[in-house]
Amino acid sequence: MRVPLSWLKEYVDVTLPLSELTERLTLAGLEVAAVEYIGLPGADLPWDPERVRVGEVVEVKPHPNADRLVLAVVRYGPDDYETCVTGAPNLFPYLGKGRVGLKVAFAMEGARLWDPYADRPKVMKLKKTKIRGVPSRAMVCSERELGLSDEHEGILILPDDAPVGAPLADYLGDVVLDLDLTPNLARCFSVIGVAREVAALTGQPLRLPSLEVPMEGEPAENQVVIEIEDPDLCARYIGMVIRDVTIGPSPFWMQRRLQMAGMRPINNLVDITNYVMLEWGQPLHAFDYDKLAERAKGGKPTIIVRPARPGERMVTLDGVERELVPDDLLICDTAGPVAIAGVMGGLETEVTEATRNILLESANFNSISIRRTSRRLKLPSEASARFGRGIHPAVARRGALRAAGFFRELADGVVAQGMVDAYPAPPEPVVLTLTPTEVRRVLGISLTPDELSDILTRLEFDCQVEGDILRATAPDHRLDVTCTADLLEEVARIYGYDRLPATLMADRLPPQRANRDLALEEQVRDLLVEAGLQEVITYRLTTPEREALLYPPDAPREDPPYVRIANPISAERTVMRRSLLASVLDVAAANLRFRDRLALFEVGKVFLPVEGEPLPEERRRLAILLTGPREPLHWAGSDREPMDFFDLKGVV
Repeated sequence: MRVPLSWLKEYVDVTLPLSELTERLTLAGLEVAAVEYIGLPGADLPWDPERVRVGEVVEVKPHPNADRLVLAVVRYGPDDYETCVTGAPNLFPYLGKGRVGLKVAFAMEGARLWDPYADRPKVMKLKKTKIRGVPSRAMVCSERELGLSDEHEGILILPDDAPVGAPLADYLGDVVLDLDLTPNLARCFSVIGVAREVAALTGQPLRLPSLEVPMEGEPAENQVVIEIEDPDLCARYIGMVIRDVTIGPSPFWMQRRLQMAGMRPINNLVDITNYVMLEWGQPLHAFDYDKLAERAKGGKPTIIVRPARPGERMVTLDGVERELVPDDLLICDTAGPVAIAGVMGGLETEVTEATRNILLESANFNSISIRRTSRRLKLPSEASARFGRGIHPAVARRGALRAAGFFRELADGVVAQGMVDAYPAPPEPVVLTLTPTEVRRVLGISLTPDELSDILTRLEFDCQVEGDILRATAPDHRLDVTCTADLLEEVARIYGYDRLPATLMADRLPPQRANRDLALEEQVRDLLVEAGLQEVITYRLTTPEREALLYPPDAPREDPPYVRIANPISAERTVMRRSLLASVLDVAAANLRFRDRLALFEVGKVFLPVEGEPLPEERRRLAILLTGPREPLHWAGSDREPMDFFDLKGVV
């Protein structure tokens, strides 16, 4: 998750130095894997504040000796002007038009920029030169020359409010925090989610954007119907209708934030849905409403959320026809599928340059279903990554309203009154209790109920103190708080893991009992190591096809039953193993590329299904593998004959 610092500051004041902020976030569980500087000291190529400034192109003149070049007259101070030669195609429309007034990134002689024509990153120093007979010692810069992106088709055009003469680093420089978030921190896969954490850690107030949206015209409920077949697969589906939108480029500030967060700007409609997803963590999708109405034969479109039926197919936005299976969750209308829920939209209802009316989808889908479909179709995306980690259904409404406001503001859309909100089973609030005694027993620190309330309130818990008991209601953007241990974790994170005292456990230790099986297993390991073997530990998950390779191709055999994984992490880990040999042979194959002799063993369990029982039988097994010369190569001589059955017999 990439978080631009300037975007983060919109929601919370960052009062700590950057180094301290990154340390506090990391200690609180939000690991800052990297810090990227853009144009500032610390960047791969910082922008010289004296030589790289905000300029204004006041006039574009023809080049006297070249048709594909122009002369740009740039003002970079109150009375400072410079004429430079450029071939930027986005300046040619202003040729001979008089005063222009375009704000640009302007570099003067001596500035160090990225060479846009080099095959690999290379820094160039701007020098005075002649270009087709015209002296030029400055340049108007593209995004690639500044290191902002690979865009080099034209120069970077800045907003009209860019201050002429200001150092570009002050206006456009930024810092991006690259967070390596674990799956349990799904709530932090958004800028607002990270802002919540910063606010709680630093005690600063959180500023959330307004969700007030002026609505007018025919109510949305008269324009679309929404049906959910299985609430376990789709907890909530919101539809909003926005009419008379105008498609065009999104504003500069939105494009820059998307780029710094790792997404490519496309147009205002697509950028708005991506921006809200990054801001709130709620993926959105926009359908062309008129195409849905056409599929409904001019009637009111009906959106149906249901599993795919056997044999169904659809063409997704990438132009590929997908074969669907019953495990896939679909967004359909009465004519058939229009999107694969949480993964990718359909080509038939996509938003195009001709789109004027849209249906905005903001929904909540089952995380396991989305994860399984995304993996099967090999279609990872920012949306599926968020759905796959889990999002609270309450966030869907906020995402829809925020996007609708942007469609009105940035695309001149008219938002229909209300929203169609299919919410069959809202989850009950999670209310937990916590006492200072439990905090002291688990964390080793003494905090009063009021102090505990202060910590949890900063995380937006609704807290009530009743004597020595604290009752805390989890905020409705979190799915990871289900028990008292979760409250203790939140207290420890915000209080500071580094502040927890190192104390010995006060509870009585349980009585120690010998484990004969474990002792014998360790004795076997010791004996095999003393015999010159090396232990390996392999995955307990495999595939039936992998273990089938242990048998001759023409050998008659029955397919044995396996313990199958309901939600495998990959196609190579679908069942529990019945033998150690396949895994040990995989290790040997990988290592024989680098050495000619191996002596390996593994002690582990195999898993054999028992008919009528929910759990398999777990049996201990020993696998030994010997291959290569009998003795390692030695300067004094060694037995280089290959090991055979008798070597193995000797080990046993």
